Amino acid sequence: MKPMLIVISAPSGGGKSTLCDRLLQDYPEIVYSVSCTTREPRGSEEDGIDYHFLSRAAFDRLVADKAFLEHAEVHGNGYGTLVAPIREAFAEGLSVILDIDVQGAGQIRDYLKALPGNDPLRIRFVDIFIMPPSLEVLRARLEARGEDSPETIERRMKNAQDEIAKANQYRFRILNDDLDAAYRDLCGILDAMDGVAGEADRRAREAEKGEGERP
Repeated sequence: MKPMLIVISAPSGGGKSTLCDRLLQDYPEIVYSVSCTTREPRGSEEDGIDYHFLSRAAFDRLVADKAFLEHAEVHGNGYGTLVAPIREAFAEGLSVILDIDVQGAGQIRDYLKALPGNDPLRIRFVDIFIMPPSLEVLRARLEARGEDSPETIERRMKNAQDEIAKANQYRFRILNDDLDAAYRDLCGILDAMDGVAGEADRRAREAEKGEGERP
């Protein structure tokens, strides 16, 4: 697989973390994007592995320098995805996967639209939304996890409705009714997009060559 920028979104309980973990296990050429945050580490979290933990001043400087592919404020803390590590991964022949919400995915699309048409990040971008079978099934999954209070579950369900309403903004949507089937669909999309992006790469190189030959 040639380098791709892979954005995967889903409502909480939709299964995206499990699907992303399987991709990372099966595809050594895919790496996970480590986000930046201004919040304090929790439990056994490690800097550079779970997050890049930054001071508010450092985070704000990066925002001012337009160093983020996307960034947002969540519960009073800054979160963001740096562009530079993604480009470095591409240079090493690695794909990057981002487990991100619909707001962040929208920012990434806007960022990429502003890039030149032959930029590798723009050419080799794929966004995928993981759909739950129904809101009822999603609620049952959240309750079965036993991690959240009833109030938190209600908030997650409200967010899920808003996120699912924006699923059509994504190029691909996968129904996660059966995890193995959803994973096969995910791998199939990436395999297909590898070929599509490869053809786009070829056309971009030919266009650059043609411009270079003009008098």
